[in-house]
Amino acid sequence: MKKVYSAQDPLMIGHLKNVLETHGIECVIRNMDLAGLIGELPPIECWPELWLVDEARFAEAQAILKETMSSLVSIKKPWKCRKCGEEIEGQFTECWNCGNSRL
Repeated sequence: MKKVYSAQDPLMIGHLKNVLETHGIECVIRNMDLAGLIGELPPIECWPELWLVDEARFAEAQAILKETMSSLVSIKKPWKCRKCGEEIEGQFTECWNCGNSRL
């Protein structure tokens, strides 16, 4: 087994596990129950981890995760409204000022 990803958010780890399994890549989640030990252990060591069962699929899994995560990064970037020029936080799809859509 080989660790392919770790994150503070257990929901993200669960989502990425589902994504990999959709592509036929078997994986397991470790450290889901360590949050209570934060303070006794360094926080990053308590983060949930996603591990591949078949190490030979590591490069494939990394490529899938990179593609999955790239769409999330673009959502977080601020954008400028084409209609009124207002700068909007990345998680919003419509301008608060004029109602124009991001797309």
